[in-house]
Amino acid sequence: MSMLEDKIVIVTGASSGIGRAVAELFAAEGAKIVLNARSEAPLKAVAEAIRDEGGEAIAVSGDVTEEATHIRLVEAAISHFGGLDIAVNNAGAVNVMKPVAEITASEWQQSLATNLTSAFLGARHQIPAMLARGGGSLVFTSTFVGTSVGIPGMAAYGAAKAGLMGLVKGITADYGASGIRANALLPGGVDTPAGGSAEQKEWAAGLHAMKRIAQPEEIAQAALFLSGPMASFVSGAALFADGGNAAVK
Repeated sequence: MSMLEDKIVIVTGASSGIGRAVAELFAAEGAKIVLNARSEAPLKAVAEAIRDEGGEAIAVSGDVTEEATHIRLVEAAISHFGGLDIAVNNAGAVNVMKPVAEITASEWQQSLATNLTSAFLGARHQIPAMLARGGGSLVFTSTFVGTSVGIPGMAAYGAAKAGLMGLVKGITADYGASGIRANALLPGGVDTPAGGSAEQKEWAAGLHAMKRIAQPEEIAQAALFLSGPMASFVSGAALFADGGNAAVK
């Protein structure tokens, strides 16, 4: 039996990179996937690719900084598949790269909205749907930036993503007794379209003990562990999938 047989999953940021790898792996493990990203065309292409491989997936485009998007995602999971068991809140972006004293208040707020508030909005609507099925698992994609390492110009991004650790602990405290698990996944450098130039990726590789960056599929495997039955007693945790960066910093 597949690890996620008949589980219903929301994956945000699913049109490329880590999110796409998560969606494809989870579908291969038997899950039914509700895909989300802002751009509709690439998202539909991912859903079609999953269906071509025999999986089940639908695409629901929308901006995760808007609460209405999360309402539509949960409604789609319930109406198309019957409920919600797992959410991988993966969407995020480096909105601004500036030293702290040069970041405007609006730029700071934009980074929080994209990388932290969006995750809260997702959880706010995902948790009730999971409670209706007796429990569930939430995974939030954070980062090693701002947690194990500071990178020049990335304070806004790092601070927002680091805030996810507080969110998962709060969810665990509030809903652990009701069968809800919440964990943060902290990748290091990853070979994705959003991961920068070849030179930037080479620089990032040097930060890791393994002297390389990850492939999205490797991060997806970590998300699968946190989402699935092997992590049934894991909640409120931060899992570093960072090639040893936290160990050698």
